[in-house]
Amino acid sequence: MDGTITALEVQKRDRERVNVYIDGQFAFGLDALEASALKTGQTLTPQEIAALKAKDAAATAYKQALGFLSYRIRSSSELRDYLRRKRYDDTLIEEVIGRLTELNYLNDLEFARTWVRNREEFHPRGASALRYELRQKGISSEIIDEALAEFDPFESAYHAAQKKARSLRGKSREALRQQIGGNLMRRGYDYTTVNSVLERLIDELEADNEE
Repeated sequence: MDGTITALEVQKRDRERVNVYIDGQFAFGLDALEASALKTGQTLTPQEIAALKAKDAAATAYKQALGFLSYRIRSSSELRDYLRRKRYDDTLIEEVIGRLTELNYLNDLEFARTWVRNREEFHPRGASALRYELRQKGISSEIIDEALAEFDPFESAYHAAQKKARSLRGKSREALRQQIGGNLMRRGYDYTTVNSVLERLIDELEADNEE
């Protein structure tokens, strides 16, 4: 059944949105720009009302997605989970994700590369740990492989072990192997890489002690 717009009121909490009342009852909210095309006394069909609601839902979801992305780089999966928590339907969510991907606001490869770089700088991890973390963020195996293409496990592990090694000067070889090696293994570095790094670090520490 058709309805008649009986009032258009600017929202108190958001001056850029307008509440639309049909037949004396609140019907839905609209962006002020969209609402500017409406007027009191105007008759809307059920199809027109549904279309306005759908258009507003899409605009609101897009705006909330941009807000979510403004804090830090996100993966597509993280944004998808966020919009689902906001109770948007999957079709609309995929439309928003597609639009943001086209505009390069969403880029899972760049997300993965940034994740690896940040880990290297602040909390170094081995390839297996990085793969696990990125999978938890919803990144595909193909993208993870590409993000790790230039990852050097030896240099990463060596960087991760240097601070620990400096605090263990004067310790025996066995103590160094246990404490540094254990730390690197817990960070996800493989045995071969850990062993190579230990040999280099121990040789460097012993050379410093001799000096």
